[in-house]
Amino acid sequence: MKYKFLNDYSEGCHPLILENLAKSNLSQQAGYGNDELSARAVSKIKAACENENVDVHLVAGGTLANLLVIAALLKPYESVISAESGHINTHEAGAIEATGHKIEYVRSDDGKLSVSGIARLLMKFPKYHTVKPRLVYLSNSTELGTVYSREELEDIYHYCSKNDLLVFIDGARLPMALVASGLSLADISGLCDVFYIGGTKCGALLGEAIVVVNPALQIDFQYNIKQRGAMLAKGRVLGAQFDTLFTDDLIFNLARHANAMAAKIATAFQNLGYRFLCPAESNQVFPILKYSQIKKLAEKYEFFEWEELDEDHSALRLVTSWATPEEAVDRFLKDLKSVTPVAAARRVIPSGDTL
Repeated sequence: MKYKFLNDYSEGCHPLILENLAKSNLSQQAGYGNDELSARAVSKIKAACENENVDVHLVAGGTLANLLVIAALLKPYESVISAESGHINTHEAGAIEATGHKIEYVRSDDGKLSVSGIARLLMKFPKYHTVKPRLVYLSNSTELGTVYSREELEDIYHYCSKNDLLVFIDGARLPMALVASGLSLADISGLCDVFYIGGTKCGALLGEAIVVVNPALQIDFQYNIKQRGAMLAKGRVLGAQFDTLFTDDLIFNLARHANAMAAKIATAFQNLGYRFLCPAESNQVFPILKYSQIKKLAEKYEFFEWEELDEDHSALRLVTSWATPEEAVDRFLKDLKSVTPVAAARRVIPSGDTL
């Protein structure tokens, strides 16, 4: 059976989550997130944010979290700014546009937004004849596995605050980004208006925790959750998972493992002379290989061919998870060496220059 480096949710969940679910299974609990497990989870998340005044809402998935937040925050004529590669712009089947809100995107080689990129989209003319940018959507880590530094987030947040823009961080892989950058949830909660903490890609069976920091945005947010079918009767299922993930830093320990396995892969590619589509900073690696090499590796492994670069080369996406065994990584690297010539593949861009 082929080993999968396709994503970070191919496995089920950490055994401690199953243990918590089984232990609490026959206890009678209130519905719709008012259960003891969800209350513990919310309390732990608030403590990690070092802010008891944030609102925490547990929902089933990332696309749902994005849809709920963006639909709740924007008026009908307002738009959301995203990097071109942002998940809402490329992978959610038009979920945001279906709510009537335009996504305005900025081209970015590394998947990140910058102040200069955001500023260009604020130059609207004529006034009242175009959509009004109101929300800036960041993914951390990004779709390309890159991670925002504290300085980058501070620059964006301060610029947005001065220009009447809200900041929303898609945190599907936020634990990986935080351990990579040395930041904490407390840091993040001070650098945006809303964010969410990924569970689905970070060791849970499913689920994301939306954290609404801005008090003005907390009012009646739960109406939006209920109206869009996101308020689960058995909210305890989500509560048990985040209760476990936020016990003894489990979620961040799992993120460290995922990042470490990716770093091992990236280092091996680098030592063999390969180039990358973008820097390997978290648990996603984008090496550039020849199609002949890709074909051989695909006999034993599954991965995503991310971007065709020319007639001979493509960038792959290799993703590691909280459960990726180091033995699987070692086998992959051994097979990589077997398909690697003396001079590894190099990316050729249209100008003819090599990177």
